[in-house]
Amino acid sequence: MSPHGLLLPLRRTAKGLFRKLGYEVHRLPTHNPSAPYETVHPRATYAPWRRDQAFLHVYRQVQNRTLVDVYRLWELWTLVEQAAKADGALLEVGVWRGGSGALIARRAEDCGLDSPVFLCDTFRGVVKAGERDPHYRGGEHADTSREDVQRFLDKLGLSRAVLLPGVFPDETGDRIADRRFALCHIDVDTYQSAADILDWVWPRLNVGGMVVYDDYGCAVCGGIARHVEEQRSRPGCLVLHNLNGHAVLIKTAESPDTNDIAPALGSSPPRVAA
Repeated sequence: MSPHGLLLPLRRTAKGLFRKLGYEVHRLPTHNPSAPYETVHPRATYAPWRRDQAFLHVYRQVQNRTLVDVYRLWELWTLVEQAAKADGALLEVGVWRGGSGALIARRAEDCGLDSPVFLCDTFRGVVKAGERDPHYRGGEHADTSREDVQRFLDKLGLSRAVLLPGVFPDETGDRIADRRFALCHIDVDTYQSAADILDWVWPRLNVGGMVVYDDYGCAVCGGIARHVEEQRSRPGCLVLHNLNGHAVLIKTAESPDTNDIAPALGSSPPRVAA
């Protein structure tokens, strides 16, 4: 396990102890007056996750297997339920150790969704780092494996979660190319990787479906922020910035370039084997 992975539980334990004393601990960002980043502390206090026992139970199961905090996990939890209105399968690209993917799969099961939850990861770290991603060289977050994540999913009994190892969509997109989707969670850190995923999933996303970016609000993932901002002019698309760090795209209409692919996609294609 990497030093970062070893320190993660210790950091959470320390933060928990300070929280019991009435203090919140946050890392201060590097000061750069020209950069569009600062520590955000909204004054809202409504925290519905605190009384959602089903969510808290799953959160305790996954919290040490994800870098996604409780606020973003809660939003994913609620968006899975909303995604059921759009029909279609669920997709996560950027699984790492399976925490957020397991939470999505559990919530889908709780909501009675019978579509698979496809979990895609290279299992060899970040790919497609380029000039828009100065904090990445490639290979980061490689401290995971398909076998480890599969054991975790099996332990939780998440039989509808399907792992797709490899670069997505380049190496594994063809395995699910005839699917329609209701929700896509993108957690890949780099501009080109996120752009390629969106280009692939958008024509396959049902109207009312959503694309959620985990890294939008992270200062070291400026390439993701740039990519999301470029989508504000996309036809049939609403772009929302959540102060928890997420960006959410909602598909409001099919665009003309989608018409070539949408009629060919079946609503219930054959299931992909794990």
